[in-house]
Amino acid sequence: MKKITLQTHSRTDFVKIDHQVAELLTEYGIQEGVLTIFVPHTTAGITINENADPDVTADMEMVLDRVVPWTGGYSHFEGNTAAHVKASMMGASAHVIVSGGRMQLGTWQSLYFCEFDGPRTREVWVKGISEE
Repeated sequence: MKKITLQTHSRTDFVKIDHQVAELLTEYGIQEGVLTIFVPHTTAGITINENADPDVTADMEMVLDRVVPWTGGYSHFEGNTAAHVKASMMGASAHVIVSGGRMQLGTWQSLYFCEFDGPRTREVWVKGISEE
């Protein structure tokens, strides 16, 4: 398993991590297989979504805030229930097919680390499995 450490800059932050994951893929040397990208945090997640228009992540943040507002009579004493719910909605892992030594993402797709309780220093864990 390999780790990426990143710093988020706001309470909600969508951080594109394609480059860092591709570097780890090179270290693994996998030509054909699968990468699992896992977020070991309860207030952050991972998603694959559009990379061409930054309004997409801004719209995602707006919709998530609308569906899960920061205030709402939550019981959790730390005051970050919304972050926990949003992280669960995004999910803690993603899987990406590797072929020809490259991640097989669609033309407009990127991997995004999704911060919901920042700013913080976070980790992303990456595990590669080769077919060979």
